[in-house]
Amino acid sequence: MRKETREQARELRRAGHSVKEICRELGVAKSSVSVWVRDIPLTDEQILALKRRNPIYHGQHKGSEAVARKHRALRQQYQEEGRQKAREMDPLHLAGCMLYWAEGTKSKNALVLTNSDSDMLKFYVRFLRDSLQVEDEEITLHINCYLNAELDVSTIEQYWLNQLSLPPSCLRKTISNAQPRSSQQKGRKLPYGVCKVNVAKTQLVQHVFGAIQEYAGIDKPEWLM
Repeated sequence: MRKETREQARELRRAGHSVKEICRELGVAKSSVSVWVRDIPLTDEQILALKRRNPIYHGQHKGSEAVARKHRALRQQYQEEGRQKAREMDPLHLAGCMLYWAEGTKSKNALVLTNSDSDMLKFYVRFLRDSLQVEDEEITLHINCYLNAELDVSTIEQYWLNQLSLPPSCLRKTISNAQPRSSQQKGRKLPYGVCKVNVAKTQLVQHVFGAIQEYAGIDKPEWLM
């Protein structure tokens, strides 16, 4: 009888039933069923089906969906604010958004622009301050400089702080790497390395995304994901 029950348990497991379901079906202790079926793997589809039958998972899934909808609605709101600002056709706002479209990352949670051109970054920081009302303490700088450059790290860090008129508190740990071969070509030396300007603020990212779409007359639904 016990052997027959064991085979029934294994058949139920192969069909994708949970250990608890098998226990209820056969009236057997969980410890026994666990031993009998532990060598039987479940397919991805069976695992997903088990999760969907689990009321705890179902509640968590519903909660996750609700949170996702809430954050998507917020991103949509922030993009609409950016579109409204774009309709004012402010030159600095227009230029800053287009610069970000060309050079910035497309992260949905942080405005990140990396470059070796100090004039470009100087203009970008002015855009952050004047158009997006970003405070200096919200900006972080990440510098990547090169070991074979003639300048030391502290000189390079001070250069970028001076260029961008930012306090030392904005600096994060500077990384020193070997200079890439592409930057060693004549006229392409990078004595001050490259500087990444980062503002971790979802509202501003989505504002810029919305403005870009308005200025360019395009729609990028993936920027809301």
